[in-house]
Amino acid sequence: MTRRTDAHPGLTRPDVGAPFFSTWRVGTPERQRRTVEAIARTWEHRPWPAAGLLGYHVYTGHDGSTVLHHIQWASEQEYEAFTKIHRQERVDEIDTAVPGIERVGLGRYRRYRSSVREGGPVRVPGCVVIVEVEFDGPDPERQRAWVDAVFEALESEPNQHPGGISGHFHLSTDGTRVLNYAEWESAQAHIDALAAPGDGIGSATALWQRVQSWPGLKSSTVSRYDHALGLVPD
Repeated sequence: MTRRTDAHPGLTRPDVGAPFFSTWRVGTPERQRRTVEAIARTWEHRPWPAAGLLGYHVYTGHDGSTVLHHIQWASEQEYEAFTKIHRQERVDEIDTAVPGIERVGLGRYRRYRSSVREGGPVRVPGCVVIVEVEFDGPDPERQRAWVDAVFEALESEPNQHPGGISGHFHLSTDGTRVLNYAEWESAQAHIDALAAPGDGIGSATALWQRVQSWPGLKSSTVSRYDHALGLVPD
């Protein structure tokens, strides 16, 4: 069966071979709430659909308009089999409950590198920050090189902001994008870090300027989310 959990997903699970991310635009905070409730109802009264589906997590955007989905699959083949049999009935039920959802698209990724703050007590993330970077064309080598440059810039900072917990960098399978799933103690901690160059993100150093002016870098967006729903096999 399907079980609800408040626990955040484990981003470094070795059995996750195909982490997917997708965004829905729903329009208002009230519709965000109704969408999360509709997803929970739709999934909880059905059996867990596939052994290769390891976890499904839903987040509400601080913009009051978007809903983010992080789906952990063992493989893309497992996902393709799910879409043929189980996906449409779930989509139809959710759309009946909350008409007019705009599905922006599904991004297929592979996790490349993670950074987890070591030492001290285990901290529960109070905010998830999604950083999405797009390049002007497919180039897997460029994706990896850019992430490596970010790590080099981070490691050069002697006083990284204490509110950061972890960062998990994913490369899109089409070679054009990088997605960082970053865990923070709170949204305010992330806001403070952005406003205080020198604490680890965006400081005016040569290494960070190299990251920000990487050849072929087309766009970069930063969005904050709250973990709203976790669904896992019972």
